[in-house]
Formats: sequence, structure tokens, C-alpha cells
Amino acid sequence: MTEPAAEPAIVPDSEQRAIVAALPSRARDLVQLGRFDRPIGAWLLFWPGAWAIALAGAPWRWDLLLLFAAGAIVMRGAGCVYNDIVDRDLDRKVERTRSRPLASGRISLKLAWGFLIALCLAGLGINLMLNPTAQIIAIASLALVAAYPFMKRITWWPQAWLGLVFSWAALVGWAAVAGRIDPPALLLYAGAVCWVIGYDTIYALQDIEDDALAGVKSSARALGRHARPGVAGLYAVALLFWAAALWSIRPQPLALAALVPMALHLGWQIAALRTADVADALAKFRSNRFAGLLMFLACGVVGAA
Repeated sequence: MTEPAAEPAIVPDSEQRAIVAALPSRARDLVQLGRFDRPIGAWLLFWPGAWAIALAGAPWRWDLLLLFAAGAIVMRGAGCVYNDIVDRDLDRKVERTRSRPLASGRISLKLAWGFLIALCLAGLGINLMLNPTAQIIAIASLALVAAYPFMKRITWWPQAWLGLVFSWAALVGWAAVAGRIDPPALLLYAGAVCWVIGYDTIYALQDIEDDALAGVKSSARALGRHARPGVAGLYAVALLFWAAALWSIRPQPLALAALVPMALHLGWQIAALRTADVADALAKFRSNRFAGLLMFLACGVVGAA
């Protein structure tokens, strides 16, 4: 009796399933180039901005939340396209990324640049709907975004740079409500940076072997067998920053109690993480979409009060 084929250990970034499989080939390639078929990145880019909007006292500003959601989708797509342009040669050396449209040759470099420009123009249109202070802060992030793909060639902690980039919406969101940056926004941002480093270290566990062969640096490789306590420490520091942010808005024990669900979720991630299991690493990484919701509810409760 023939046994069923085993599931691949590595989940490729460019899978052709469901709606994506039904698209015309060129549209499918562009969707995959911008990772629009993998919305987890857009969620993770969106949440810090939503937290700031909620903690600044506007948890039900649906116009702002929807604007930030649209911006997260568009700019995450632009970031992925830019990253693939810079990393196309490295991507061919990593099992999980070699099937990406640009690395595999399904899309030309010229088309990728054109798609990137179109996404950036869409992002600019969204940015112009914010107040001037928020616009300037958002545009300032572009320098960080432009440098990010090169960090894995320079430092063992490119996840730290990603944290600076993916948390930036916290500053933009606060300014979109308050018209300025206040200390709680900086504390919220600092916590988000630690959170991003933690969850992206979990994500990088998938690529440790291929990254070593390709000479790509990552926090997962730097931490090695200490990945679990390393991520635990990062999550703990994130919670401390967030506790300080909430306390600065509402200096009462109940404000800190709002963080308990988030703390429990992050604790579960650490306790249940199987560092040698790439599928589990991906699942734990994706669970941060739900973690972001828990943090939004905490910020909403405190901000509304």
C-alpha cells in the first residue's frame, strides 16, 4: 500500500491556491509579488497604528482605522516588492523564497519597478488624507524602509530594523489623532519594536539552515539555541513599555489589567513554541494577528476612559 506523500517542511511564499489560482497568470504574479495573498504582513503593519489611534482616545474613529488599514495593505505590498527587487538573488538560494515571482523569473525587473511605483503613488494618495503632522511623520519612515533589505547583509539583527519600520504607524496614528507626538506614543512605539523583533525572530526560525548557506544574517541565527528565552525577553520588555504607555494615560491598576490577555497570549507563544518545527514557527508567527487585536482592545479600553 502506497503511503501518502508527506507535507513539505517549508511552506513556500508563492503558493497558488483558492482565488489566487483562478486569476490570470500576470495578475496572479503581481498579487504574489505584493504578498496580497498573504495578509498577515498587512495586519502586523496595521495594528500599531490602530493601537495608537485607540490609546489617543479615538478607538471608534472608523474613518482613520479604515484609512490606516488601506495604507497598511498598499505599503506592505510596496515594501514586499522593493524587498524582492533588492533580494532577488538571495531569494533564489532559499527554499521558501525561490518560487517568488521575481526570483523565479516569472516577472521582469522592469515590471516589478513599475508595480512598486504604482503602489507608492497609491500610498501617497492615502497619506495626503491625514493631517500635515501625520503626513510628515509617515514620509519620514521611507528612509528606514529603503534601508531595511540591506540590513540582513550588515547586522545579525535585521529584525531590529524591521521593528523600527513595522512599528512606525504607532507614531503616525497618534499624530493623526492628536496632531503631535506625546510620550505615550513613544512608549507604545518602543514596545511595538520589541514585539516585532520577537515575532520576526520566530518567523526567521523557518530559514535558519538556508540563511546559513546563503550567508544571510538573522536574530534567529544569532540567538541559536537561546531563541526561546530571547523572544521571551523581547516580549517581556514590550509588555513593560506598553504598561508604561497605558499607565501614563490612566494611572490605575485597572489600566494594567487590560494588558493581561495580551500577556497571556504572548506567554502561550513562548511556552508552546517548537523552535525546530518550521510549520509551528509559522503558526506562532501568524498568531500575532490575534495578539494585535488583544492589544487594540486594551488600548481602546484605556483610551476611551
